[in-house]
Amino acid sequence: MTIHFGRFVVTTQVFYKSTHSFALVNLKPLLPGHVLVCPLRVVPRIRDLTVDEVADLFVTVQRVADVIEEVYKGQSMNIAVQDGPLAGQSVPHVHCHIIPRKLEDLPDVDDIYKLMGSRDADIELSFNQLKKLNYTKADDSLGVDNDLRTPRSMEEMEAEAKMLRERMTLKSAL
Repeated sequence: MTIHFGRFVVTTQVFYKSTHSFALVNLKPLLPGHVLVCPLRVVPRIRDLTVDEVADLFVTVQRVADVIEEVYKGQSMNIAVQDGPLAGQSVPHVHCHIIPRKLEDLPDVDDIYKLMGSRDADIELSFNQLKKLNYTKADDSLGVDNDLRTPRSMEEMEAEAKMLRERMTLKSAL
């Protein structure tokens, strides 16, 4: 089965799949262990999901977050949804960010929210850019992040996905 994140084929980056959702490693993680959980059906907003898809999405988030926190030795977790381009969503496909956090991983604990913004890593800037472009509902995407974070290689992402797939399988077996 081919799995898409928006218009991108991400099948080899997927490390967990449930009935209606999947988890994948991130092309440009903000911190080590930053992964995404998405519905299998490509829809731009949470309101577009069925009740069953919402339930499965958040059960998947819970399962994946448990493993990510353990693997990356997190002490807390950021779990976030940017629901639409004005909220910083850069790919028009519902997705939950799961980011393990550690003491002093960033200078200020809230810096993560600046990093999560799209394009220039600044939600306010993106919002103002969209206002200048006369944002309309038809324009539902800002495109893939084009900030200064370097994308990882496919080999790096596939290796991480393989390791996490094994951990998810092990955890499910217990």
